[in-house]
Amino acid sequence: MAKDPQTPTEEELARAERDAEPQPDDTTGDDAELEGVVEDVEASEADAEALENPEADALAVRVEELEQALTESKDQAARAAAEAQNVRRRAEQDVEKARKFALEKFVKELLPVIDSLEKALESMQEGASEVHREGVSMTLKLQLDVLNKFGVEAVDPQGEPFDPQVHEAMTMVPNSEVEPNTVIEVMQKGYLLNGRLVRPAMVVVSQAAN
Repeated sequence: MAKDPQTPTEEELARAERDAEPQPDDTTGDDAELEGVVEDVEASEADAEALENPEADALAVRVEELEQALTESKDQAARAAAEAQNVRRRAEQDVEKARKFALEKFVKELLPVIDSLEKALESMQEGASEVHREGVSMTLKLQLDVLNKFGVEAVDPQGEPFDPQVHEAMTMVPNSEVEPNTVIEVMQKGYLLNGRLVRPAMVVVSQAAN
């Protein structure tokens, strides 16, 4: 007697249906998990930057303050050096002036002696001895040579245009033979000490004839 074929049970049918259904994709969950990790890392980096920025800003501000202080210090040092240079230059000028014009008072006291010797030489008559004349002339020359050695020079503007800077007009005389404002007579020589006027020349000045 042949055996009847076995009929599948309900449990086996249900298992076959489950196996035939599409299985859920597990990669979706993995991607979501990976995205979460990436977001956490980015958030951590942002937090780190947020913590570092205040320190970086403070350092930048400090560096800027130090650079400004350095610039100010350099400016002050440059100004101090320039002021020291000016002080030294003024001191050198004062010393030079003192050296050049220390003899001014002495020269002023000596000029009347020169004037007297010149007048004595001019007033000597023909009858004066040659020795006498030569002696006065030599004395005058020695005096002038000494003055020249120390920077004293005479101002004798005979025939020159009148210069109020170094001449003193005693009087003005009409004269048609020379240009107006010309020195036609020197009554007393003037003198300079290293270019500075010690005594103006006393002169007679021409003016236009009427």
